[in-house]
Amino acid sequence: MSSEKVRASHLLLKHEGSRRPASWKDPEGKVIKQTSRNDAVAKLNAFRADVLSGKAQLADLAAVHSDCNSAKRGGDLGLSRPQYMCSVFRHGFSLGFFSLFSCRLKMERGRIDGFL
Repeated sequence: MSSEKVRASHLLLKHEGSRRPASWKDPEGKVIKQTSRNDAVAKLNAFRADVLSGKAQLADLAAVHSDCNSAKRGGDLGLSRPQYMCSVFRHGFSLGFFSLFSCRLKMERGRIDGFL
């Protein structure tokens, strides 16, 4: 793996099957516990379409909709070496499509990530 650092951003949506069904915007998890995995996937797909069409920016969507604390930074996870990132991001780098928007439909640790 490269020692080069890369910047990563994402939009995380939690759902009823999440390992920790609470977030900065839903501390008690009331909305998260009522959100199905299919609903989360549908929202991410809609966000993906908006980003790809130019209708929205990932940073703007993440700031409003992401369940991750990185929402305060528009989903920006900062700079890191790929080998220190979770498998979702490492996989994107290994396939060479990390700069394209992708939607992670398989769950990792009970969540679904949409990322750029």
